[in-house]
Amino acid sequence: MNALARIAEMETALTPLGAEMVGALGVEAQVAFGELTLITDRDSIIEVLTALKDRFGFHQLLDLCGVDFPDREERFEVVYHLLSMTRNARVRVKLTTDEVQPVPSAVGVFPCADWFEREAFDMYGMLFSGHPDLRRLLTDYGFQGHPLRKDFPMTGYVEVRYDEEQKRVVYEPVKLTQEFRNFDFLSPWEGAEYPTTVLPGDEKAG
Repeated sequence: MNALARIAEMETALTPLGAEMVGALGVEAQVAFGELTLITDRDSIIEVLTALKDRFGFHQLLDLCGVDFPDREERFEVVYHLLSMTRNARVRVKLTTDEVQPVPSAVGVFPCADWFEREAFDMYGMLFSGHPDLRRLLTDYGFQGHPLRKDFPMTGYVEVRYDEEQKRVVYEPVKLTQEFRNFDFLSPWEGAEYPTTVLPGDEKAG
């Protein structure tokens, strides 16, 4: 069975499940590329996640992440990825929010959401009401801005590092310089052809 046929089979199997969820939870459902996506709103997210866990058997929260659409009125999408081992199925739950409106924390339903929500807060500035400890997770305590926002500047902020000579933590402007690299895009199994280059050991050939 090729990949397209396998995806079509998965979509056929997930469609009844999506229809059942729509009827039970009052959400929108989409099936695309073999994956089921539920679309809900901020106020209903805890109810939806609880029902998916207790009623439909999606006991594992694999990930909680964000997407930024700066041109939208509610620029952020909060995306939850759930797994059911008994159904051998995954489901994605999405909702929209902005920089001001908090999303109810899912820590009470899935304790592992603790760090996921802290990461989303740190990287995007998303707020989660009821979170037990909503602090930055990946950036420095004094860091300004949220690095995964589409409008986050590439330069102008500072980064922190430990200076061995000064024996203290120093702040420096962010530098994102990268040396120019030339790729020949040849197969790594065949190797690149450099007719003017003699590699060590070539003199022994022949």
